[in-house]
Order: sequence, then C-alpha cells, then structure tokens
Amino acid sequence: MHQGQILLLLLALCFALAAGLIGCFALMKRMLLASDVISHLALPGLGAAFLMKVNPLYGGAVTLFLGTYLVWQLQKKTGMATDASIGVVFAAALAIGAAVTPRGDLIDALFGGLQDVNWLGFVLGAAGSAIVVVAVFLMKDRLTLSTFSTELAASSGIRVDRLDLAYLLIFSLTVLIGLRFMGALLASSLIILPAAAARQFAGRLSLFFAISAAISVVSILAGFFLNTFLFHLSTIAPVTVMFAALVFAASLAVRRAW
Repeated sequence: MHQGQILLLLLALCFALAAGLIGCFALMKRMLLASDVISHLALPGLGAAFLMKVNPLYGGAVTLFLGTYLVWQLQKKTGMATDASIGVVFAAALAIGAAVTPRGDLIDALFGGLQDVNWLGFVLGAAGSAIVVVAVFLMKDRLTLSTFSTELAASSGIRVDRLDLAYLLIFSLTVLIGLRFMGALLASSLIILPAAAARQFAGRLSLFFAISAAISVVSILAGFFLNTFLFHLSTIAPVTVMFAALVFAASLAVRRAW
C-alpha cells in the first residue's frame, strides 16, 4: 500500500472507533433511524462545494452542522421529538442536495469517493475522532441518565437541552469524518449496525461500548481488505456495510440459539 492508502485506512479506523461508541447512545436514545437521516444533511454542502470546485468536505461540514443546529432549535422551540425534527430538516436537505449536486459527482457524494487523504486531512480527522471519543466518555453518565429519565436528569442539575445539542454535534462530527470514504448515504451505517449487533450480547454499558467499537473496527478492516483483494470497487463503503450487516445477522442467529 502507498502512503495515501495507509493514511486512509488509519483514518477509517479512527472513524470506526468513534462511530462504534456514538452508536451506543444512538441506540439507547432510540435515534438509530434518525441517525441515518443526519448524514444526509451534508448533501447540500457537498453539492455546492462540487459546483464551486472546493473541497467537498468543507461544504458538507457547513450544512451538516447548520442542519444539526436547526434540528436542535426545532426540538427546543416547538417541542417536537428529535426524530421528527430531523425528518423535517432531512426532507429539505435531500431535495436541495439532489438539485445542486452535479450528476457526475452525485455517486461520490452519496457513496464516498473522496478518498484522497494527505497528512493534514489525516491529522484533522484523527483529532476529530479523538474529540468524539473523549466527549462520549466525559458525557456518558449524563447521557445515560437523560436517556432513561429527562426529569431525573433535570432535577440533578443537568441542562438536558444543552446535552442534547452536544450529543448531536459530536454525532455530526463523527458523520463528517466518515464522509470521505462512506459518503452521505452510508456514513451513519457504521454507527447503526455495530451498536445494534453489540446490543444482542452486552448487558453492561462498558461491554456494550467495547463490543460495538470492536465490530465497527473489524468491519472497516474487512471492508478495506475485501475490497482491495476481491471486489475492487471505487470505495470501501458498500463492502464495509455489507460485512457489518452480516455481523448483525449473525448476532441475531447466535442470540436465538442461546
């Protein structure tokens, strides 16, 4: 492998670790389907960046975080559920993204074809992953409490609305890191599937985190090597997601066998 491929694989592993952890809370907060929608908020920015001939990740970051903040504001001001708020913003984002993204770049935007990575991109992506991991462990007790009882969390002095915003922002940061090789359509798949598989076996929160992160990392490794030596697709995203889906199916089979 040349240097670009090595950096890409290392960055993908950093993303996998962050995705495995963030997905645990997405599952506990019953946000898995809503989580899938969040990644699509990057599409208008990706499309606009393609049109302006700038780094598409910059455009994706702008609309992803703006959309996330808008979701939080809708939830806060109207009392809408998080998934309903995300659905409203998603519908507009998907339509705008499909309209402005050049047809030749649409596949890359949806499935991940932005695979060139230099040292700066790697360092920024790895730093972003580290921020997500640290934030999850710093907020895990408050997130766990607010997940099971917002009233109890509020009575304990936790600002639940700010905690929700912080979680949505680190979730969006995780998606942004994965856009390079997973695309807007599949970036959240590695957040959803490992956590869903890990939940079949984990009774304790720490074990839940560990299994989900491990499945996510193994899925990236399997996707990379299977695609390199067998499938030869332009991106590792489809192979990675298929492998993670097979792991989830296997977890269901094993759980039933028990």
